[in-house]
Amino acid sequence: MLLLSIDWTNLHELLRSLYDEMMPLCEDMASVAKGVAGLGALFYVAYRVWQSLARAEPIDVFPLLRPFVLGLCIMFFPTMVLGTINGILSPVCKATSSLVEQQTFDMRKYQEEKDRLKREAMLRDPAKAFLVSDEAYDKRLDELGWSLGDMDTMINMYGQKKIYELGEKIRGWFRELLELFFQAASLLIDTLRTFFLIVLSILGPVSFALAVYDGFQSTLTTWLSRYICIYLWLPVSDLFGAILSRIQILMLQQDIENMQDPAFIPDSSGKVYCIFMIIGIIGYFCVPTVSSWIIQAGGAGAYGQKANGAGKMAGNGAAAVGGAVGGAIAGRIKKMF
Repeated sequence: MLLLSIDWTNLHELLRSLYDEMMPLCEDMASVAKGVAGLGALFYVAYRVWQSLARAEPIDVFPLLRPFVLGLCIMFFPTMVLGTINGILSPVCKATSSLVEQQTFDMRKYQEEKDRLKREAMLRDPAKAFLVSDEAYDKRLDELGWSLGDMDTMINMYGQKKIYELGEKIRGWFRELLELFFQAASLLIDTLRTFFLIVLSILGPVSFALAVYDGFQSTLTTWLSRYICIYLWLPVSDLFGAILSRIQILMLQQDIENMQDPAFIPDSSGKVYCIFMIIGIIGYFCVPTVSSWIIQAGGAGAYGQKANGAGKMAGNGAAAVGGAVGGAIAGRIKKMF
């Protein structure tokens, strides 16, 4: 299928390279911000010097250094500001990324082990071995004769095998659909994160320039808090993915232990896996809210409410798709019998 050819890792890496390629635009915006900051610094220093002279007070030089420090940050914005913030926060992203990669690798390893033990468990059951093995199916046919009872048995075996294969295909299709939604939710968060970071980075010099003026000092802290909060979306989403992978690993380990019992017959429906996929789809839309708990950023609450609403709609849609698929399977099986 076309969906299986999508390399989600490359898409996330593409967003990283997009951010790096857009950063040179900060230099063009810095030239505009220099003029705005220079005019603001002139008014800032002149007003305070005039105020001190009018009151016959000594001039306090230290507060007058603020516009010059902001101007220095604007001149070397990509290196001094963005480079410092990204350098501090990037180890957090790398640590969470390696964590989720390790958990995903372990989950795939245990999933392969469970599939192998599941096949072996079904082969041990004579009543179900022919469903997963063509050799067992042919052997059962060879043991049967050509009487009416044997012919009826052959027809029932053929119908059961086709129903089992159809159910496996539908379950596989539904799992791929949920995995697509799950990866799409992760990519959506990463895309919005990259977009917001690019906008904040390009227009950051203007925010620093406006922070020179009286009444706009909070612009500086607001920009910093929003940038850090949005930057943390990636580590939070990686931690969420690692938690889900760890829960599935624990469940796979429990299933593998149960399959060690020869009398244990595994459940092939995969309901628990689908449930966790739906939880993951909804949970990714809560990442902005969780990031705002780490560092408070003004203006992010409205987006968090919209994202949570979108998560609920996605969960309802996934549940509706699951119900429709289940109803279609039941109706088709009923017609076959």
